[in-house]
This record gives sequence, structure tokens and C-alpha cells, in this order.
Amino acid sequence: MDARPARTALLEQLQAEGVRYMFGNPGTVEQGFLDELRSFPSIRYVLALQEATAVGMADGHARATRTPAVLQLHSGVGLGNGIGMLYQAMRGHAPIVTLVGEAGLRYDSMDAQMAADLVGMARPVTKWATRVVDPDSTLRVLRRAFKVAGTPPYGPVLVVLPADVMDRDTHEAVVPVSYPDTRSAPGARTVERAAALLSGAERPVVVAGDGVHFAGAQPELARLAEVWGADVYGADWAEVNLSAEHPAYAGQLGHMFGEQSRRITGVADGVLIVGTYALPEVYPALGGVFADGVPVVHIDLDTDAIAKNHPVDLGIAADPKTTLGLLAGELGRQMGPDRRAAAAERLRRRAAERADALAGLKERDCFAADAGQLPTVALAQQLARQLPPDALLFDEALTASPEIFRYLPPTVPGQWMQTRGGSLGVGIPGALGAQLAHPDRTVVAFTGDGGSMYTFQALWTAARHGIPAKFVVCNNGSYRLLEYNIEEYWRDQDIPAHEQPEIFDLSRPPIDFTGLAASLGVAAVRVEKPGQAEAAVAQALAHPGPFLIDLVTAKGRG
Repeated sequence: MDARPARTALLEQLQAEGVRYMFGNPGTVEQGFLDELRSFPSIRYVLALQEATAVGMADGHARATRTPAVLQLHSGVGLGNGIGMLYQAMRGHAPIVTLVGEAGLRYDSMDAQMAADLVGMARPVTKWATRVVDPDSTLRVLRRAFKVAGTPPYGPVLVVLPADVMDRDTHEAVVPVSYPDTRSAPGARTVERAAALLSGAERPVVVAGDGVHFAGAQPELARLAEVWGADVYGADWAEVNLSAEHPAYAGQLGHMFGEQSRRITGVADGVLIVGTYALPEVYPALGGVFADGVPVVHIDLDTDAIAKNHPVDLGIAADPKTTLGLLAGELGRQMGPDRRAAAAERLRRRAAERADALAGLKERDCFAADAGQLPTVALAQQLARQLPPDALLFDEALTASPEIFRYLPPTVPGQWMQTRGGSLGVGIPGALGAQLAHPDRTVVAFTGDGGSMYTFQALWTAARHGIPAKFVVCNNGSYRLLEYNIEEYWRDQDIPAHEQPEIFDLSRPPIDFTGLAASLGVAAVRVEKPGQAEAAVAQALAHPGPFLIDLVTAKGRG
């Protein structure tokens, strides 16, 4: 291979991998390979005004494509700004290859300006972090980064690129990344044992997570739930792992408090965990998650997830799609006609109960709309009527999500993505990344007033690059989730309810979201009454570029 600077070889490898976008915010120490982008027009640099926005876009693009996205950050300060969003990407298993520049190896002893242990900074929020120290290993390291990021369990990786290494010549050849095939199947005896452990359950529960989505195992999960007559609950569930309209779909376990989850898992007499771990709340239950003697089977490609926090009777490190299919067949065989009939009746009864509860909520919504109250439900209803069937929804609405997604139920894989990891601000940039991944689809982001302000400058990127995503800011004038959580805390600690902390309030002064959007080049409209929803949605969908709706979901404190 002819010699050329490592900075050029780096871009050759990215081009060979079919990389279309590099998300980032430029800095001086990366200027060498960024300047070379002029010779690689197939790679489009998507400019963010702040690093968290760049990471959020890469996160959304990686999740929407399930292939590694390329992210560029600037030295210690840029990586530092992006750490929170990289944590989000790690928790969401987003495959991201992060390229971080630094001044050079020659300056290691100098404690120079912006010097930092970049690998050490990144290790807690990445699957793998490393530094290129020789130009003839640049492409080898880069290929390994793609392989690690793009192999289950997916996740972000980081490669530090010293400028003096990138400026030296390399003879490395560009060759394809080698991704391992992980579609492994369990042995027949293992499947028989799993079915034997679970087949006698009369109150079965499946705890499922995004490993189902990554494996494309939604049909197999649905079939298993039908055969077993099980309720399916989500844990670390931010993709469509089972249609929200499937009879077995029972909602999600508690995100914040383990006691809420234990009220469900603790009464099951058979538990199957697949594509997640038990259990990922902020305040998890330390024990008693499953009743004594209840059989627990865990299926995952991520061996770290199996029995991570609580013992299981059988752990199966195998592909969820293959394994769920085999287990559903074996369960049906072992259960026999009578138990299968009982399972079908159990599922029918529970589905009817859930349908009645949903109908009651929608009836209550109708009374609220008739009374001319807040427009949340009206906007959700209009989106359901006007959005094209293949619209992609990015949900960071948090406290407004239940009302909105009663009318926009996630039913099709790839149709809906939810925020992960607890980092605020991924909604707007995540939707931009998803829109670039699917330019022919309508992409709508739902975020809160507090969350949006973490990355609101991403609207400038949308305007600059002509990314036509639509945004809904659910504006309640507060950090409403914190208000809900502290009320739970008061109850847990037997503290009498009292006035909410002033620091949760965002209403004084009020944030002018339409004015802010306009200043960044994005058209916007405010919706304060139900009667304004129809025209606002029509205007947003007809607009050829990015568009924002400021949706009032609660009255401010004044």
C-alpha cells in the first residue's frame, strides 16, 4: 500500500465502511483530518454548536440504523462536555465510534493546555477506549473500534487521535471491518430444561428489554407470550420490543423505585427475563424481587446481564430471536392442550382488563378536552390523525408521555425510540440523527421544557443542514418529574406533603420557545388551547424544514 498520512488513511477507512455522516464540533487539534474531509465528499460533517448535541445526534443515528455512527469531539474539554450524553449512549447500547483529537504524543510530559487523560475520562462511559500511538496501527485500531461498538451488546467506544501521529505516514491497507455472527442457539436440552422450569406457571411474567429489539426478536417474543399466557413488562425498554397493542403488553416496570417493580415481579410464579437485566431502577430493590422458589430463566447475548443482581435458575447466553422461538415451541409441547387453553383464556382476560382501563383513560381525556383544558390530548389526537403511518417518534416527553402515547401507541419496530440513561436533552438532537438516517420519513421529537434547554441549540444544526424534523416541547414550566419523585420520597419517608422546592420551577421568567426557535432559524408556533392543535400540526407537517410546537401541558406557578 502506498504511504499517505494516517489522517488520510483514517478517512479512507471510514469511507470504505460506508460512513455518511460525522457528527461533531471542531477543534484545533483535529484540524488535520477535518481539513482532509474536503477530499471525501461522501462523508458529510454535521456541525453542532456544543458537544452534547453532537453526541445526541450520533446516538439517534446509531439507534435508528443499528450500525456504528461516527462522532468527533475536541480534546479534553470537548470530551468533558460530551460525557453525560456518552453515558446516555452507553445505557442505551448505541453503537458510536468516538474520535477525539489531542495535541500529540510529543507533548505528554508537558502538562500542556487542554491536556488530559482522555482514555481514563472515557472508560466509565464506553465499552472500550484506547489511544493510537503509532500511525501503522491507525486503521487496525479503527476497525477494532467499529467491531466492538457494532457487536452485541452494542455501545459507544473511543479512539484518541494524537495530531503528530495522524500527520505521519502509514502503509496500512483499508480492509473491511470483521463483525462476528452472534446468532447462536442453545442446545436442545437447555431449551427443554427452560420449558420444564416455566411450563407450570399460572401467573407468568416476562421481563423484556431492548436486547429483543437488537435481535429482531419481536415476533418470537409475541409468540412466546401467547403460548405461555404471560404478561410482558418492559425494563430498560426504549424501543418497540412488543407492540403496545399486543394482548400481552402490560407496560413498563418502575424506572425510579424498585418497590414499584417488586409489586409486579414478586407475585409471579414463573419469570422469564430476556434482553435486559434485573432490574434497572434508580433506587432498585436489594432483594425479594422474585418470590421464594419461583423459577427464573434469563436469556441474553450479554453475559454480564445474566444473574447480574439476582440469582436465576437458568441463564442462557444465546441469541434472543432464536432462543425465544425454540422455547415457545417447547413450552407449547410441554404444556399440552389444557394448559395452553388456560393460558389463552388468561391472556384474553388480562387483555380485556387493560383495554377497559385504556378506554376509561380516553373517556376522561374527552371530558378534559370538552372542558377546554390543556391541549396535550388534543395535540396527540391530531398527530395520530395527521401523521403518516411510517412516522418515527423520539420520546423524551417524560411526564407528558402517557397522555401523548395513548393516541400514538408504539406498535412497529423502528417506529418509536425513548430516551435512555436519565440524561436530559437527547430528544431534539436524537431526532436529528434519526431523521438523517431516514430522510424519507417524518420524524417527530417530544421533549420537555427543562430537557430541551440542555440542547436547544441543536435547532441551529437542523436549520443549517436543512434537517426537516419536527419538535414538540411539552411545556409545564417546571422539572415536573422531580416534583413527582419528591412526592414519592415524602411518602416513603413519612414526610408530610408541603410546597414543592422553588428550584424545580422554570416558569419565572417564562422561556419564549417560539422566539428562541426563530432566532436559530426554525419556524415555531405555540399551542395553549385544544382548538389550536389541528392547525398547528397541519402547519408543522406542511412546513418543508424543521418546525417546533411549544405545547403548554401545565400552567406555570406564575
